[in-house]
Amino acid sequence: MDEQSKQAYRAAYDAWIAQLERVHAVLLDGEAMDPMHRIALLRRESQLKARYDEARDRLLGIPAGDDPGSAFPPE
Repeated sequence: MDEQSKQAYRAAYDAWIAQLERVHAVLLDGEAMDPMHRIALLRRESQLKARYDEARDRLLGIPAGDDPGSAFPPE
C-alpha cells in the first residue's frame, strides 16, 4: 500500500464519518433542521460516502467500476 492511497483513504473516511455524525444528530437525536438543509445534508453524506468507497477500493486494489456483487461467476 502506497502512502498516498493511505492518506486519501484516511481523509475520505474522516470526512465521511464527520458528516455521518451530523446526519445522526439530525435524524437520531432530533436536532432541528429545515427540510431543504436536511436534503443538502443527506446529499453531502452520500457524496462523501461514495468518495470513501472509491478511496477504500483504491487502497485495496479493487479496480474502479467492479460490481461488488460480481465476486462469484454467474450460475
